[in-house]
Amino acid sequence: MKKTTIILLFLTLITSCKSTQKSIVQKRNIRLNTNTKADKIIKNAEKYLHTKYKYGGTTKKGMDCSGLVFTVYKQEKIILPRTSYTMSLKGKAIPLKRTKKGDLLFFATGRKNKINHVGLVSKIKNHEIFFIHASTKRGVITSSMNEKYYRTRFIKAKRILL
Repeated sequence: MKKTTIILLFLTLITSCKSTQKSIVQKRNIRLNTNTKADKIIKNAEKYLHTKYKYGGTTKKGMDCSGLVFTVYKQEKIILPRTSYTMSLKGKAIPLKRTKKGDLLFFATGRKNKINHVGLVSKIKNHEIFFIHASTKRGVITSSMNEKYYRTRFIKAKRILL
């Protein structure tokens, strides 16, 4: 009787571990295969990294900040206004600490404290927000909200992808 109980207990243990392992693998595959609209937009934006800055530009030959955002959203069939200020009037306002990939960050980099710059949240790692944008000096780059320049000029965040 003891041998039978031990054997049954052993078999139960083996089969329960096996099914758990399978479900963990399945969950990982599901997470890895997710390709959200935000992911697609970010992937499109990354294709423009190192593109030179060009006021009013919307192509690989040259882009400005709102041209970049306008173009990558348009590639996913989402039409936004063309300027950073008019883009800032769209979507849902969200606190900076609640931003997710695909959200837009708006800045006032000029003297008048009016929105004139936009970036696309591309990654959040250890509570640090990274965004892709077109810098007048360095072209299309990724920056961090931890950089003092952007942190002090930040105005608001908006979610377009609801």
